[in-house]
Amino acid sequence: MKNKFSYILFAAALAMTSCKKDNYDGPTAGLSGNFVDVKTNELVEQDIIRGTTIEIIEHGYDPVTPQYLTVKTDGTYDNSLLFANTYTVNPVRGNFIATTPQDVDIKGQTKLDFTVTPYIRLKDVSITRNGAKVVATFKLEQNVPNNVKKIGLYAHQDSRVGEPMRQEATEQQLNAVSDPNQVYTLEIDLPSHTSSLKPGNKYYFRVGALIDVGEAKPNYAKAVVLDI
Repeated sequence: MKNKFSYILFAAALAMTSCKKDNYDGPTAGLSGNFVDVKTNELVEQDIIRGTTIEIIEHGYDPVTPQYLTVKTDGTYDNSLLFANTYTVNPVRGNFIATTPQDVDIKGQTKLDFTVTPYIRLKDVSITRNGAKVVATFKLEQNVPNNVKKIGLYAHQDSRVGEPMRQEATEQQLNAVSDPNQVYTLEIDLPSHTSSLKPGNKYYFRVGALIDVGEAKPNYAKAVVLDI
């Protein structure tokens, strides 16, 4: 009985000690901002799946595991659950010319915008329903000399539609430097895809282009919603 009582006291003491060790203040800081096109001052559209991420490394710890913030499809990001400290902040695997990592003192809700040059700008974009087809026309403006691998028109019921998040798509392989004066045309034939694009529903359509650069992500125009 005495041994059992001693064990209970030891377990209680251990639990109290554990509570004291875990009694830290929660995260009180955050980091948010925009990815802005240096030329147009517009947000740089992104993928929500396998898209641009922001690597942040907290100072004062060695070794330290990087944290990653997800960039939203509209080119914004927001994480309000960080500990106040200095971090090295670096956008990685994006759809723009690489930026230089920077050290940021994150206290409270800190805002940090990135002014970037997208690999490709999609210009003069039009996405409309033309009879039994959805037709997209657009031009491409490259900012690096690499080939454009492919262009695509993507459809999904979710507004975050893109190359990795689609119910239907049509793509064209280019593998060449684009002509800035050429109007590119992509079409989706609706009667051929009634199982994925059901009549009577709304779908989001978005055009994108992928540059031939290692780990690059597609560049996009804004999604357009159409009745099918």
